[in-house]
Amino acid sequence: MDDITERHNAKMKKIKAARDKMMETKTGEKGLIIVHTGPGKGKSSSGFGMIMRCIAHGMPCAVVQFIKGNWDTGEKTFLREKFADECRFFVSGEGFTWETQDRERDIAAAENGWRIAKEQILDPEIQFVLLDEINIALRYDYLDIHEVVDFLMTEKPEMTHVVLTGRNAKPELIEAADLVTEMTLVKHPFKDLGVKAQKGVEF
Repeated sequence: MDDITERHNAKMKKIKAARDKMMETKTGEKGLIIVHTGPGKGKSSSGFGMIMRCIAHGMPCAVVQFIKGNWDTGEKTFLREKFADECRFFVSGEGFTWETQDRERDIAAAENGWRIAKEQILDPEIQFVLLDEINIALRYDYLDIHEVVDFLMTEKPEMTHVVLTGRNAKPELIEAADLVTEMTLVKHPFKDLGVKAQKGVEF
């Protein structure tokens, strides 16, 4: 065994010992409040990746999609056609806010989505709920951030996971969350090259 391999093996043994010791203290479980935010791509994609995990593990789950409306997304088609029994899929939004140009309609759609979201979160059969693009509805004050946070903190069942996606997550939600990931925009073809949203990449 050469010196480089020997040093590498010794380093990995130390890392494994330290990690094993750390993992001895990580024994608890709880339903998490998870936020995916930031200007970069991948917030909804990550949330739907977690939905795939839930389906694979036999965990009943639900999606409530805010804002995107009847946009023909691959996730919606896939889940409704292939996994309707494993994952409930609801669409509450009528489209992006600049398309509807009707604040009252947007508020009504968001409130309907939040009503459905609460029903799914409280349903004892459902273990994981994705609230896709709810942060946009919160950003424009279509929903009361204090009501949403209070519900998640006081009424969400102990072992139910809830993921909330969308850019510009409000500070109150970030403070309440157990896990927050901010997607950072480094480069995007829509901005840099004038390339439109494409199937399989954006939707």
